[in-house]
Amino acid sequence: MRKSFFHERDDDGFRFGFAIGRHGRGHRFGHGGRGFFFGRGGGGDFPGSRRLSSEDLQLVILALLGERPAHGYELIKLIEERSDGFYSPSPGVIYPALTFLEEIGHASVTQDAARKLYNITEQGKAHLVANRTTADAILAALSRIGRRMEDVREAFAGVSDFDTEASDELHRARHALKSALRHKRGSDAAEARRIAKILERAAAEILQQ
Repeated sequence: MRKSFFHERDDDGFRFGFAIGRHGRGHRFGHGGRGFFFGRGGGGDFPGSRRLSSEDLQLVILALLGERPAHGYELIKLIEERSDGFYSPSPGVIYPALTFLEEIGHASVTQDAARKLYNITEQGKAHLVANRTTADAILAALSRIGRRMEDVREAFAGVSDFDTEASDELHRARHALKSALRHKRGSDAAEARRIAKILERAAAEILQQ
C-alpha cells in the first residue's frame, strides 16, 4: 500500500502531508488501519511516535461536527486549516470515515441541495465527551506540527534576505532538500519517521544560534 507522503506547495516552500492510507478490501474504515506518525521531537506530540489511526480521525471529525454541521469538503478544509496546511485528508479518507460514523450512529446526514450535510448525534456527542481529552490532544498536536512546518517554510522562503553568497548556498541547499523529499515519495512509515526526525534535528540546530 502506497501513501501520499510529501506534497509541494509552491516554488518558495513546501508543505508536509502524511496522508492516511487506503484500506484494502474487507477492512472497515473504523477498525484501525494505517496513518501518519507524529514524532517524539520538540513538544512530544504523541508518545513513541504514535500513529494517527482511523479512530483518531473519527474523533477529530466528531470534534469539528460538535462545533457545527459541515459538508465533507468543509471538514477537509477545516482540518487543513487547524494544521496550518500540514494535513489535508483526501475525499477518499474523509467520506469513508463519515459513512462509518453514520453507520454506528455517531453522525447523521441530511441532504443540502446537491451535497450531504453531516451533524453529530446525541450518541456521537456522548462518545466525544468520553474521549474529549484524546480529541483535544490530537487537534493540539496537528496545530503544533503545522506551526513548526510553517516556520520551516518561512525559513526557506526568506533565503533572499541573506547576503548574495550565503543566499546562493541556501538556495542550493533548499533545492537539494526538495529533491531528496521528492525522491522519498511513497516511503513506508518507518522511513517517514526517520526523515521527520532528521528534519526536526535540522530545524532545532538552525534555531540554536
